[in-house]
Amino acid sequence: METRTALVTGAAQGLGQEFAVALAGCGYRVAGLDLVPQPETADRIPDYLELVGDVADEEVIGAGLERVVDRFGTLHVVVNNAGVYPAKPFEETTPEEWRRVMRVNLEGPYLVTRAALPHLKAAGWGRVVNIASAAVFTAPPTMVPYVASKMGLIGFTRALAAALAPYAITVNAIAPTMVRTATAERTVGADGGFAFVRDRQAVRRTQEPSDLVSTLLYVVDEGSGFLTGQTLNVSGGSAYL
Repeated sequence: METRTALVTGAAQGLGQEFAVALAGCGYRVAGLDLVPQPETADRIPDYLELVGDVADEEVIGAGLERVVDRFGTLHVVVNNAGVYPAKPFEETTPEEWRRVMRVNLEGPYLVTRAALPHLKAAGWGRVVNIASAAVFTAPPTMVPYVASKMGLIGFTRALAAALAPYAITVNAIAPTMVRTATAERTVGADGGFAFVRDRQAVRRTQEPSDLVSTLLYVVDEGSGFLTGQTLNVSGGSAYL
């Protein structure tokens, strides 16, 4: 099998970094796109290609993908992981905050996947993985824009899977619960927010980035070509479900 190439958005830390490292450990050549530099990720991955920019910026994405193809020759896997999730009452959410969540969480995967598609088609094989959220099922009242954006991402996943099936490209989503990352700790607090979610799960511990790695590797596996249009709910058996 030829060496595969993967692009992971939001790869500077947390879940995106773990995904990038896991893919590299399986032999993938990996590029990461994030708003900030990714020195920790680069330290963990030989021959890592760091792309700095906004997933909602079409020009940045286009230039980044050119660098990926120039460096690695092709592209097979896209992991749309970058996301934002401000928590506040709905009536206090400004239109600009709403638009920012939609731009990053929903328009970003659209722009990245659209720009990557010619390369996936040229490779003759592809996997698109969108990171959704179990919040679409639990519907926390302080995260209305986030829940709306992730529900849209699930719809995007289902429809795009049908559109890309003729090209041997699968499209699936993974829906984690609240993962322990630096961003989550800043958003909900290191204690109360995690405890609230944890107490409503069958698995009574906080989800770690490593808990999602095996699911990602299953979805992108060569043998998973019959799996498409699905949302894999990896949420520790939330009591709301």
